[in-house]
Amino acid sequence: MFAIFIFNYIKQGITIKEIQKEITVSQQELEELRDKNAELQRDLESIGSDEYIEKSARERLGMVKEGEKVVNSQEQN
Repeated sequence: MFAIFIFNYIKQGITIKEIQKEITVSQQELEELRDKNAELQRDLESIGSDEYIEKSARERLGMVKEGEKVVNSQEQN
């Protein structure tokens, strides 16, 4: 009887340690996901800003403000 009690006690201790490790890993993953979510929220907020729209228009569409001159810096071979 005593041996069975000791065996079950040790088995429960091992199970508890494994569960604690899983909790720690899950907490780390949760923290990483929260950080990523915050970063995405900041990105989402900036996308609607006038500065972002202007930057996108300049980079993607090659647009310029009135009075500006375009300088092409690509090297020709």
